[in-house]
Amino acid sequence: MVAAANMVEVAALVGDTARATMLAALMGGQSLTGGELAYLARVSRSTASEHLTKLVEARLLAVTKKRRFHYYRIASPMVATMLESIKAVAAIEVPPRHAPRSPADEALRFARTCYDHLAGRLGVAIADALVANGCIVLTEDGGEVTDTGARVLRAFGAVVTPKPGSKRIYCRPCLDWSERRHHVAGHVGAEICRRCLELGWLMRERDTRALRLTAAGVAGLADTFGIDVSDRTRVPQPVAITTVAAE
Repeated sequence: MVAAANMVEVAALVGDTARATMLAALMGGQSLTGGELAYLARVSRSTASEHLTKLVEARLLAVTKKRRFHYYRIASPMVATMLESIKAVAAIEVPPRHAPRSPADEALRFARTCYDHLAGRLGVAIADALVANGCIVLTEDGGEVTDTGARVLRAFGAVVTPKPGSKRIYCRPCLDWSERRHHVAGHVGAEICRRCLELGWLMRERDTRALRLTAAGVAGLADTFGIDVSDRTRVPQPVAITTVAAE
């Protein structure tokens, strides 16, 4: 009974439109102020403060105070996984409603952050390329980086070995709600995302989880992962990673 009551409490917190909007905004992996979240949820700052207090008390969000601002973020990868799973179930199981896709929708479907890793067509394409080239193995139960994959990821600049004592899941599949296929999550997924942003291959867009692909990213993804992103309306088909063949 206690477990059921706790589940009801969490579901009720997520089920409010304003709170769900704020949680979705924070799934971009960044910390946002109460004022920014109030703007995105289209509620007053006082109302947003009440919602955010409830989410922090339930440990769905964490808060850090810097000077006179409070910055909110998703409390843990487990919370992020729960939120992404809800979205995936909603996208697959809920009867579809006709709604013309906007440019903003298409941008999200092409490339976005899923907490701290890449999602959308681009995220799925990277996962497909890594699997096709024997760099990672993904199953329903988890993921594994092969020796070949470790070499490729190190050459890419990713930190393959987690910090000592890290409790983060190393590598796992994450069901992509828009593509209905898996992208890479966990430490490995986060490192791929971090490195793509660091190299300037992807750029964050304001007030959205969508990521903009740069010209450097088009070339870099082709050279590193063998991904042709010239047609952004479909999942690119992976080809052989040249760095693997060279080794």
